[in-house]
Amino acid sequence: MGLRELLIPQDKVFFDLFEKQAGIVKEAAWQLVALTEDFTNVKEKRHAIEKLEHKGDLLTHDIYNQLNTTFITPLDPEEISRLAASLDDVLDFIDGATEKMQYYGIEAADSHMVELAKLIHMSAVEIESAVKGIRSIKDPRYVEERCIEVNRLENLADDVLAQAVTDLFRTNDAIMIIKFKDIYEHLETATDRCEDVANVLSDIAIRHS
Repeated sequence: MGLRELLIPQDKVFFDLFEKQAGIVKEAAWQLVALTEDFTNVKEKRHAIEKLEHKGDLLTHDIYNQLNTTFITPLDPEEISRLAASLDDVLDFIDGATEKMQYYGIEAADSHMVELAKLIHMSAVEIESAVKGIRSIKDPRYVEERCIEVNRLENLADDVLAQAVTDLFRTNDAIMIIKFKDIYEHLETATDRCEDVANVLSDIAIRHS
């Protein structure tokens, strides 16, 4: 453990890392919305999201390294590990969806992709607020309300996916069906992973309130 880590209280280090990770998730989600709304310069926009995903990976490794070198942690080690992994999963699916958009060579993102991207971003905003709320957990109800909203948004994403697939199967283009369905499902899975984050945060708020 370096001098910086010795000087900074370990609870602060973990919460700082989680807040940075949640901020990266929110930024990647915002860039996903920007890509779907303006489907130009796709390669450059996808690369920017990929860079954020790599930054998220580094932060996840930092959290695990801190966990392996800290004897007393502000949260249960399993909670820390679950939160880090679930936040990283959200980034992975955002990045994966944009990768498919680029490599499948689709000409434009449709309204369903835009709507799913916006739901991911709204979920990321709630997650960031909840992550900031667990630093002191003075108001567990606030954290819980953010988590309930993420669950509501995930339910909306299920509805969007169902409608998107229904509309898709009205077409006769088999190749487009395969490509678009895969992208839809990847985007919807990102909201599932947001719900996983919310479940971890809810558990933390309940246990430490």
